[in-house]
Formats: sequence, C-alpha cells, structure tokens
Amino acid sequence: MKCSKSDVHRKTHSVPTIQFEDQKLTSFSGLVLFQSLFRRLGLKQQLTDCFRHLDVSPIFGHGLIVLMLIVHLLMGYRRLRDVRYYQDDPMVRRILGVSRLPDVATISRTLAGMDTYGADRVRRLNRQLVTDRLGLLGLSRVTLDFDGSVIATGRFAEGTAVGFNRRKKGQRSYYPLFCTLAQTGQVLDVWHRPGNVHDSNGAEAFIRDCVHEIRAVLPNSVIEVRMDSAFFSDVLVGRLGAEGVEFTISVPFERFAALKDIIERRKRWQQLDERWSCFETRWKPKSWDRRHRVVCVRQRTRIQSKEPVQLNLFVPYEHGYDFKVIVTNKPLSAKNVLNYHNGRGAQEGLFAELKSQIQMDYVPTRKQAGNRVYLIAALLAHNLNRELQMRCGVQSRHTTAKRAPLWQFEQLGSLRRKLIQRAGRLTRPRGRLTLTMSANAAVKSELLHYLKELKRAA
Repeated sequence: MKCSKSDVHRKTHSVPTIQFEDQKLTSFSGLVLFQSLFRRLGLKQQLTDCFRHLDVSPIFGHGLIVLMLIVHLLMGYRRLRDVRYYQDDPMVRRILGVSRLPDVATISRTLAGMDTYGADRVRRLNRQLVTDRLGLLGLSRVTLDFDGSVIATGRFAEGTAVGFNRRKKGQRSYYPLFCTLAQTGQVLDVWHRPGNVHDSNGAEAFIRDCVHEIRAVLPNSVIEVRMDSAFFSDVLVGRLGAEGVEFTISVPFERFAALKDIIERRKRWQQLDERWSCFETRWKPKSWDRRHRVVCVRQRTRIQSKEPVQLNLFVPYEHGYDFKVIVTNKPLSAKNVLNYHNGRGAQEGLFAELKSQIQMDYVPTRKQAGNRVYLIAALLAHNLNRELQMRCGVQSRHTTAKRAPLWQFEQLGSLRRKLIQRAGRLTRPRGRLTLTMSANAAVKSELLHYLKELKRAA
C-alpha cells in the first residue's frame, strides 16, 4: 500500500521529560529462550551439585553465581561490576530463581573462594553437556581440533606467567589448551595452564582423555584429530596411531635440514589446482623409530615488491611458493588431506568469537580456581548457544572435506541483537504471568519458533 508523505512525516516533537519508576520492565525478554533451555537441562541443579563438597553455605550458592556468570555473558556484559546495570531486571531474576541479585562484592568474593575440585566438576559438567549432544547425533565421524590461546591479564593473578604474547609483550597471561568439535562448533574441554608453557605441555594426557571421552559415547565412530606443528612429536604420533585415531599434524620442516633438502631437490610436483601442488614421501626424523606418510605442499603466491615503483611503467607480478608439510595416517588422497587439514582454521574463528562476544579473555579475580570457573562459564555460554540452535534448527550440511559445522550457526552477538536484547513488560492479567513485547513481526516469528521447537524437543 502506498502512503502519502503527510502520513509518513511528522513535525519535530519536544524532548520528553525523563522519569524513573519501579516497574516490571525488562531489557532482555529473549532470555525466556534460555530459561526454557536451562529448565530442560536441569542446569541450575547440576551447577549446584558441583559445589556440594564445600562446607560453606552462603545465601547465594556457588552454583548460582556460576549460573549468573553464564547469563551475564549471554547478555553481552564483560566486567563483574557491570552487574549493577541490570540489578533490577525481572527477567534476569526469574531465570536465576531469586528475588534479588548479589552485588559485585559478593560475586567477586564467591569466585575467589572457589576451589580446584569445584572447578574440575564444572569442567566435567561442560564435557557432559557436549557429549550428551554427540550421543543424540550418533555421528559416524568426530573431528577434534587442539590448540592454545593466550588470555592476558594486566595485573598479577595466581597461576599466570610471562610468556609469548604477540600483542602485549611482557604481560602475564594464561595459555589454556582447548579441544573443539568441528561438527558442532562446541568446546569439549579446556586444560588451564600458565602463559610460559609450550603448546604441547600436558597435551598428550589431555588429548588421550578427550579421545576416551568421545569413544565412551560413540564407540563405533571414527575419531579424527588436527593439530599444528607445536604438537609434532614421536610420542604423540605413536600414541594417536595406537589409539586408532586418524590425524594430521603440521611438520615444522624448517627445523629438519634433511626434509628441507628433499623439498628443495624435488622436481615433479602433482598439480592440485592453479594454486596448490604437492608430493608424498615416507619420512622420519633421525631420532624417530618409524617412518610415516608425509604430504609436502606448496602454494603459489605473489612476491611483494619492496623496490620503488615507477607509476608510468608496467610492473609484472613475480611469483614464489609457500610450503607446508603434513604428517598423517589418513587413507585419503593428498588433495583431501590438504583440505581436511586446512579446515582447522575454523578454530581460530571460534577463538575470536569467544573473546570478542563471550569475553573469554577477561580475568576477573586474582585466584586461579576462580579464573578457571569464569573461563568454563564462558565456554558453557557458547556451548549452550550452540545447543539452543541445534535443538531448534535443521541440520543444513553433511560432512565436508574441511569438516565444516553441520549447522549454519548464528553467532551469539547476532542472536543477542535480534532476540535477547528486547524490551518487555512482565504482568499478571487474570493471575497468569505474561511477558509482553512490541509487535515486531520478525521477532515474533523467530521467538515463537524457538519456543515451539524447545517444547517439542522436551
């Protein structure tokens, strides 16, 4: 229907007078989705059970504080002191099951009072939620990616150390090791470490535990592992082979003169496409006992000219090669091995999302156990967002060469802007609790779809 200009435009109105009243208004109506999900998972009770061993019985229990941190991160807040901006929000109180929220000092004090055993139990709960989803999916192939990520702190915190930090040199940090699932885009587990350790520190036991965790749920599935060159070692390659795990690991070939010589002398390269070419060989470092399949790959790239350029002349591009070497036991062609191994780059995007949208890189307290719990709370917020979308969405992909996620997931930041951060009012017409929002057709359609699918999945 065509509207006239007078129907659209209005004269400028005066600025309204600002008034504040104690009303049941919420800025986060979309939390009703996670309230429904939390109830179906029994999340509050499970978090409470993680701290049953503690003798202290505060008014706000440790499990409730962890649940509040998850909600805090889902809403997009970072610092603990930001709690004061939603202290009176009725939807937040309702999802936590309290009539008032704890203040910043209470949250900080509770985090500082966390212990290692409680942190381990919350970590185990995160693993359980992820493996429960895998059990429902019944996948025939599960892909695990392992890598570390720096979490820097501008102050002293227990368990931190000065290590390699490309952006903030000399700053103390943690350097946790993560295990992520390619098919669901979730974080299966995390191994908390100080910032001055090598990538492979403690990796063998951590990788073995993750593999056993998956195998206990899906005993007949093929388990695949992808890692960078920091994990290249005879012990780890032998362990993965003995466990029946398919793997690809980048080789730090610049450290091995014999391997560099093989690549330099190579004349025949198999052309994969206009950019990539490769060849295969059986090779091992001198200190290793067995030879393994090695795929040597080169990528045709443009060489940047650093000489002065005369703008009135044509300067042709010069091309060179970037090299990559992969050790693997996968029974695939060299091209598929390359595509599969390159798929691990999606993990970097996952780390970027965790840091920019879920505040994984925030260090809230000086105590290591409290910082561990905060980190796992951030991972739980991410995993629960993915769980919500898997329950309510349709699987859009089958297994690809790069092992892309089976769903086209929406980042938490997008879901937050579209659905979570919606104004609403809680009322009780005829004694029935009702959440009223503005009549936006897009929001109504998507929100009701999520609630319908959550009810069906129960």
